[in-house]
Amino acid sequence: MKKVKAGQDLAAPSSGAGNRRTKTQRMLRHLRQNHPFLVMVFPAVLVVFLFNYLPIYGVLIAFQDFMPGDPIFGEYTRWIGFKNFTRFFTDVQFWPLMKNTFLLCIIGFVIGFPLPIIISLMLNAMKSKRMAKVLQTIFNGPHFISLVVLVGMLTLFFGRYGLVNNIAASLGGERVSYFLESSAFRPLYILSSNWQDFGWSAIIYIAALSNVDPGQHEAAILDGATRFQRVIHVDLPAIMPMVSVMLIMSIGGLMGVGYEKALLMQTDGNLGVSELIATYVYKQGLTGVPNQSYATAIGLFNSIINVVLLIIANTASKKFSENSLW
Repeated sequence: MKKVKAGQDLAAPSSGAGNRRTKTQRMLRHLRQNHPFLVMVFPAVLVVFLFNYLPIYGVLIAFQDFMPGDPIFGEYTRWIGFKNFTRFFTDVQFWPLMKNTFLLCIIGFVIGFPLPIIISLMLNAMKSKRMAKVLQTIFNGPHFISLVVLVGMLTLFFGRYGLVNNIAASLGGERVSYFLESSAFRPLYILSSNWQDFGWSAIIYIAALSNVDPGQHEAAILDGATRFQRVIHVDLPAIMPMVSVMLIMSIGGLMGVGYEKALLMQTDGNLGVSELIATYVYKQGLTGVPNQSYATAIGLFNSIINVVLLIIANTASKKFSENSLW
């Protein structure tokens, strides 16, 4: 027979049941207090679920001998395990694709990641706030140019009969079609991408800088700090948590370069450096005789690389700083 300690109430519920009841009541109270916000965010959650999470089951065709029209689950589904992955790893295109994608992404990241930070610090430090807003508007403008129009602009400037070649020809030089030069593909791709996105990416850092306490700048001025010293010792530490989060997210999507722009800039002359994992997946899955299971396997492999990079970046950030995604 279970012994009862002195002073223990036999009718009192166990602490575990009480905690569960308290948590349930707290959650219901939280739902009642915040139901307008939950109703407002529900459509966005529903869209994300329908278009981002629900189609995930489609990655199963990476493990099948799938043809368009075949059922993903059914009596006649042909499961082949990791044969599609093995085929890609042994493909002669594997290492060139990995090299081209990695170089394009890492060079673009090294150039493009610090640029919005520098621009946001520069705009925030300007004496004329009106001029800063004008410059910010100018910097944001290229973000709204479509990729097709952007590549068309590159053609007008760097095509064989573009502006650059016209100027070179008028000075006695020879015309060069930069789109046919493999050495010109990466500079054109990376610099145009950074030009298009650096102003838009700086917005989040400008927003973080708006929360800096003006008293810190006043104290630094009384201590004799110059404007540059205030940027380094006041503004930069204030946005470092945001920089850490954006760094983790950027590294997590490092290999996630899209196929659209590369495909628009691709020619027979630069195919050796412009053929990326994304363009290869597009060609395998949607052009010629489509092999969608093989294309899905390649895309899944690329996504796994991004997930591994995200975990590594988050773990390193958690170890060396106080900021991380989880």
